[in-house]
Amino acid sequence: MLYRRFGKTNEIVSILGFGCMRFPLLPGGDSSDIDEEKSIKMVRYAIDNGLNYLDTAYPYHGNGMSDKGKSEPFVAKVIKDGYREKVKIATKLPTWLIENREDMDKYLNEQLERLEIDSIDFYLLHALNKEVWEKLKSLGVDEFLDSAIKKGKIKYAGFSYHDKQEYFNEIIDYYDFSFCQIQFNYLDEDYQAGLKGLKYAYEKDLGIVIMEPLRGGKLTGNLPIEAIELFNNEDGNKTPAEWALRWVWNHPEVSIILSGMSTMEQVIENINIAKDAEFNSLLKTELNTIGKVKDIYKSRIRVNCTACGYCMPCPQGVDIPKNFSVYNNYYVFEEERGYEDLEEKSASNCVECKICETHCPQSIEISKELKNVRELFER
Repeated sequence: MLYRRFGKTNEIVSILGFGCMRFPLLPGGDSSDIDEEKSIKMVRYAIDNGLNYLDTAYPYHGNGMSDKGKSEPFVAKVIKDGYREKVKIATKLPTWLIENREDMDKYLNEQLERLEIDSIDFYLLHALNKEVWEKLKSLGVDEFLDSAIKKGKIKYAGFSYHDKQEYFNEIIDYYDFSFCQIQFNYLDEDYQAGLKGLKYAYEKDLGIVIMEPLRGGKLTGNLPIEAIELFNNEDGNKTPAEWALRWVWNHPEVSIILSGMSTMEQVIENINIAKDAEFNSLLKTELNTIGKVKDIYKSRIRVNCTACGYCMPCPQGVDIPKNFSVYNNYYVFEEERGYEDLEEKSASNCVECKICETHCPQSIEISKELKNVRELFER
């Protein structure tokens, strides 16, 4: 495992972090039913092989953003038996649930109890955008963070971000954050904070955590045939996941990549890649190949969904991420299967209430796109 300095914190972190939101589930269970036996083996294997950063959040492995998920209590089980001393724990304030200054303390204290720890190493304001940030500022979030650090409840303060690059810079300049978390992969170089935001945060000496390096798994499976041929012609020994991860790690500004690993095979593969993924190590020909693959994808993707699940649950029972996955697969991979399996969870049940759109980190016009899904598959 390789390690990098985590910005102004001067902490040394593994370049691979474990995203605790996509653990394997029990057969027949919903998104909250973690297969704990399999998942504990996966996470501890990663830690035993050098990974030292676990990222969770209040709603992870719940049934929507308003639900209290099971990821935090599960992480508490993972870090027993001496594993707490081996890892840094990151979790996030559920900003969408904050209505006053007291709520901030309430949720932080609850998260400490759920994680069964006295102090959180890296605490993030979750899913910031301009609207949420302005609300938190008016409620005294800077005083909350200062107080939590002074009391030792958190060690470092940071934020995850889902909005335009211009607001990203404003947030960094407003408060003395130690780190940030942004979406970044070879398809999203200019999306949200993007490359410009990455470089700005680096100039300010923030530790930088990357989420969605594989774009919710979209960069690993069922690639367009032209993309597979390009990768194989360049280096047939690299998997699509390796190409995507190495592209992100190639940037010296990046401290950590989060991967929401769902199988032991994924854990083993990612750890092996992280053993020699130095920055600035990709050849010019390799970068050119990734650029060509990026162009292929960009020309085919219709909805910019990463399947994060923040839009769920839908009051009408629509499985929004699955509908968009089937829709994109039709255009990107020429797959016509899948929509018929959705049944009562299909786009046809959307009543355009737009509640989901207030939670979407990607700012997708979900109701409009679901109408397009319905018109394609129900014509």
